[in-house]
Amino acid sequence: MNGKAKRNTHQITTLAMAVGLAGAVTLALFLIGRNVTPDYAAGLFGQHLTDAVRLKARLATVILGLAVVQLVLALWMYRRLPGTASGSTVPAAVPRTHRVIGALAFLGTLPITAHCIQTYGVELTPVRAAIHSLSACFFYGAFAAKVVFVRSRRLAGWMLPLAGGTLVVTVVVVWYTSALWFFDGFNVPGF
Repeated sequence: MNGKAKRNTHQITTLAMAVGLAGAVTLALFLIGRNVTPDYAAGLFGQHLTDAVRLKARLATVILGLAVVQLVLALWMYRRLPGTASGSTVPAAVPRTHRVIGALAFLGTLPITAHCIQTYGVELTPVRAAIHSLSACFFYGAFAAKVVFVRSRRLAGWMLPLAGGTLVVTVVVVWYTSALWFFDGFNVPGF
């Protein structure tokens, strides 16, 4: 097998592994959430009921902000940010900051998700709750896929940006169907 065929085989294997892992993580969270007996009185950092929802909305908004910063840093690293030339040098702090902020954003999702699963499980009605639940489960699957892509050294150039972009879009959808819903008086445009 020549070098190009080996590389193609590696890329296909990595892609299949990432998609399989994403599907498995998403499905596992979905099944866990569907089999939880909701506890509507569950608390989050000492907050309960509407106060817990308010706290989650605020935390989700911080995570949305971090996702936007992640997008800007990624565009900078890949020299796609307006004003960055293709031959320009990216400061060493940019990739490091991207990793740190990504880790903080991911860690910030964990208490929110734990509370959502414990309090509501995975809801499939109404439509807003279904989109929120399914996209939140998918977020962790997409994150797992991105980790696989980050660890692989011989990827097609589009794989890692696609995984990162998918995460940003998923964060926006989760925020739109939860935090915006709360901030807009339990109403969301389009639902």
